[in-house]
Amino acid sequence: MTCTSLRVAALLSAGLMALPAAANDVTIAVGGAFTSLDPHFHNLTPNSGLTQHIFDRLVNPDADLRPEPALALSWSAISPTTWEFRLRDDARFPDGTPFTADDVAFTIARVSALRTGPGGYAIYTRPVQEVVVVDPRTVRLVTAEPAPLIPAFMAALPMIGRRAGEGAATADYNSGRAAIGTGPYRLVSYVAGDRAVFQRNDQWWGPAQPWSRVTVRLIANDSTRIAALKAGDVDLIDQVPTRDARDLAADSRLTVFSKPGVRNIYLYLDQFRDQTPFVTDLRGNRLATNPLRDPRVRQALSMAINRPAIVAQVMDGQASPSGQFLPDGTMGSDPGLRPDAYDPAAAQRLLAEAGFPQGFAVTLHGPNDRYVNDAQILQAIAQMWTRIGVRTRVEALPTSAYFTRSARDEFSIGLAGWGTGTGEPDSPLASLVAARDPARGRGASNRSGYSNPAMDRLLDQALATLEPPAREELYRQATRLAIGDRAIVPLHHQVNIWAARSGLIYEGRNDERTMAMSLRPATR
Repeated sequence: MTCTSLRVAALLSAGLMALPAAANDVTIAVGGAFTSLDPHFHNLTPNSGLTQHIFDRLVNPDADLRPEPALALSWSAISPTTWEFRLRDDARFPDGTPFTADDVAFTIARVSALRTGPGGYAIYTRPVQEVVVVDPRTVRLVTAEPAPLIPAFMAALPMIGRRAGEGAATADYNSGRAAIGTGPYRLVSYVAGDRAVFQRNDQWWGPAQPWSRVTVRLIANDSTRIAALKAGDVDLIDQVPTRDARDLAADSRLTVFSKPGVRNIYLYLDQFRDQTPFVTDLRGNRLATNPLRDPRVRQALSMAINRPAIVAQVMDGQASPSGQFLPDGTMGSDPGLRPDAYDPAAAQRLLAEAGFPQGFAVTLHGPNDRYVNDAQILQAIAQMWTRIGVRTRVEALPTSAYFTRSARDEFSIGLAGWGTGTGEPDSPLASLVAARDPARGRGASNRSGYSNPAMDRLLDQALATLEPPAREELYRQATRLAIGDRAIVPLHHQVNIWAARSGLIYEGRNDERTMAMSLRPATR
């Protein structure tokens, strides 16, 4: 997949080119709320994009999630259970301290021990049983069984230094005291829920960055974010609403960029409680049993969703209907799995078979400022479910409130999104549908409470299989089980859209990250 410009802007003469007000400064407005500068606090895309300005990884995922050398110049499996990484010798922290194998060991130990925040990084460190510091430039990661995804896991894990990180808590990162890395930028200031300001690190080992100062602003409201771009207050925005992309592309002052993404927008349904808080009978009385535990009910709710209509009318064609975790053509996606066909009559029959011929009432929760058109998606689903007798009320919340409450299992049905940092379905399988097992880093975002030992065994086998074709078949078997059980209800895969001032080029990423490192001035 390549980043596709919806419109190639005609570049003006050098004196009139619409560059940022100060040629070496740039301001980026993001729509997704970043919640911390602690790189291991919350495995959230806005956090990952923000902290990557400061903290490097051993392996760098390019725009298509292909691994490239970063802090590690090379890596290899020297035995079935040992990966060796050879580190570069020119990566340094701002005080001149070199990045060494000991910092790798410190990072992995910190992630494994971290007990605060939503987390989500433990899935990348749990397979590592031992970290062997061979010498300052060589580190070995030893696993209990073959772990083919260790390099991909290291591409998802920000590296910190022992010197700044020893004893540091999340508050120390947010204050800036511990927010010190080897990355392309250094932190100037950070205001939670507002902005972060970075200064170029001219000692960075990587390619020279064009921007001396980068400001990343959080502007959650779509209209406000677009207005800021049009007014010249910001130079780049992400999460362009699909309804606005065509109009922005027609504006000679702007250029729009898009890239198909790996994020799957889905619903989770409470399958673990005998009674669930936001499902009642049609008169508002608590039900004796939780209907969402019945697979026929979950299938009925899925079949009542007209995915092509949501893609066409809500997403303006900038998405593709989803029937599994990753899009067609990606590693581990099953070509035989298609989205549930829209069939409201069959859905009503399934509800009757499950003992709910008159339906019931639900509250559908979700964010209103995290995913593209999220609030509109919720409303569309509510209308579709109401037509089959499941009277649906929508409660759309700001991102921070929604995810905080969702993590406490407060909701019965919620809207969420999940992609992959490896290009494989290991992350959604391990995080969304694997049985909850904090000791193994499994099920960290399994809000459905789904558990299927057969699926877990297939995932275990996949994550220990070195040969890609055999691993892919195991992924597919696990996916068929989870999707067949409606562990989640997939909706669609997003297309990621950015808009920038004319004279700038943004290399879109299918992991959605918005970073100054992907933005450059256009050349004539």
